Amino acid sequence: MFYYCYNRIMKYKSTVVINKEGKWFVARSVELGVTTQGKSVEEAQENLREAIELYLEDMPKARQELSKQSPIVTSLEVGV
Repeated sequence: MFYYCYNRIMKYKSTVVINKEGKWFVARSVELGVTTQGKSVEEAQENLREAIELYLEDMPKARQELSKQSPIVTSLEVGV
């Protein structure tokens, strides 16, 4: 997750992974570990946005530790 200032409002960007689990889409912020779900991808994203906002409001120290750069995301293939 990284942040920037826009019109004096702190904006945060998070890397999000969404997986389908049964009838639900589970959305997780890679940087914060905040997880939620929804019946659609859009609902899961919106629920995660709200969950991250609440997390950052309740955890001011977490905001101070956020990186200003986005993480490197890649895939890895493993043969077994």
